[in-house]
Amino acid sequence: MISHFLKLEWKQYFRSSHWQKGIGIKIIMGFFVLYFITIFLGIGIGGYFFLKEKFPEQDPLQIVNSYLLYAILGDLIFRYLMQKLPIMNIKPFLILPIKKSRLVHYVLGKSSFSAFNILGLFFYIPFSIVLIKEGYNTAGVLGWLFLIIMIIQSSNFLNFLINKNNVVFGVIATTLAALIALQKFNIYDVTTAGGRIFDFVYANPTFALIGILVLVTLYYLNYKQLRNQVYLDEAVSQKVTEAKSVDLSFTDRLGDVAPFIKNDIRLIWRNKRTRTVFLMSFPFLFYGLIFFTQETYQKMPAMLMFASLFVTGGFALNYGQFIPAWDSAHYKMLMSQSFKYRKFLESKWILMVVMTSILYLLSIPYLYFGLDIFLMITAGAVFNIGFNSLFLIYAGSYNRKRIDLTKGGFGNTQGTSATQFIIMIPLMLFPMLLFWIFNKFVGGFSGYIVVATVGVLAFLLKNYAMNFIEKKYIKDKYAMINAFGKEA
Repeated sequence: MISHFLKLEWKQYFRSSHWQKGIGIKIIMGFFVLYFITIFLGIGIGGYFFLKEKFPEQDPLQIVNSYLLYAILGDLIFRYLMQKLPIMNIKPFLILPIKKSRLVHYVLGKSSFSAFNILGLFFYIPFSIVLIKEGYNTAGVLGWLFLIIMIIQSSNFLNFLINKNNVVFGVIATTLAALIALQKFNIYDVTTAGGRIFDFVYANPTFALIGILVLVTLYYLNYKQLRNQVYLDEAVSQKVTEAKSVDLSFTDRLGDVAPFIKNDIRLIWRNKRTRTVFLMSFPFLFYGLIFFTQETYQKMPAMLMFASLFVTGGFALNYGQFIPAWDSAHYKMLMSQSFKYRKFLESKWILMVVMTSILYLLSIPYLYFGLDIFLMITAGAVFNIGFNSLFLIYAGSYNRKRIDLTKGGFGNTQGTSATQFIIMIPLMLFPMLLFWIFNKFVGGFSGYIVVATVGVLAFLLKNYAMNFIEKKYIKDKYAMINAFGKEA
């Protein structure tokens, strides 16, 4: 029966119009997957020797163990924001003599082979092989690896239980932030305490079997929950819930733009994909930690500017590149209304500017890394507000792909076209190139000043830019209505 399910899904996938239309995007995504696999393999194989050389007095395995607690909590947060349960098309099977338990087991089993569960193995398995070759106890390493695999699978099923529960997500995110703060300010040595757990499993590999008990428990809870929902009436009935309105009267002071702002806020929070984009803007704040804490990147200032743009540009870059496709489902109706197109576009601009400003204020703790780093983030924020926000709205006039907002964000290439990849070139490379030229040949704060100046000039010329952009949208109005009217 499982093989029959697989055959049906295979046929459904390759016979769909989405597959035929989006094959180019799938090839590009395939290259991205191969890239990350290569990166993880490289770290897995060379990680031991790098740590041994960098920290000769410490055990590489203990170093990895000390940060696994952070990795597990971070993985849970990432899964919450991005992962979705791989639901097969169950409705046609509900009227057939097929045990519902088989359908549920198939769905849960399929989730075990998600990219979230497999990608990390390209690090852990090679790293374990290197450990064994370097003389570590084979049973201990295998027990350690087995526990890691059980934790990855357990995180998979735990995510399905807590998904959509914002309280649980808040607790996990707060816990991770608290642990990082305790370690950073030397209040409590979290890395040592967390590392002892995995060091103990390495020394006593039989305790890795506890992972099976946790996994089986979480699997059973998921099975019980889904099994109770797999009924025909559940599948065909439409759930009706009481609508909850949020007071958005504070936007009224914005004048004619206020109705569009209200609609955008509701659209962002009420739909999976836009909500994911909004929530993922905040993890981008920590993007700079990858670059600002590494000595290697201190010699590559252009890469630091790249990181600075992402720290405050998480929302603008991810939301802006799909303007106006977010409104594609009701675009025809929207364009039949009597309003100035300029107000519709300005609502998008205001959203990006406000979110970028909020993210900038939240980035103030980067002063810890020095004034130079914070000035770079400031220049990046000004560039995002002035130049990138306008450029993204202009680039949106070339969007012709409809988006289904009810679908999740990760692995969803709907609405993605070559446009999204092309527009990232000037958005990223232009400020990096400006900063590199002036930083190298002029020096001082010239790099920051030039990047910020471009942002300020773009901001001052906003009215002229918006007039030009508005004409472009009006010119392409009917082409966009026709494109968005087609099913994705």
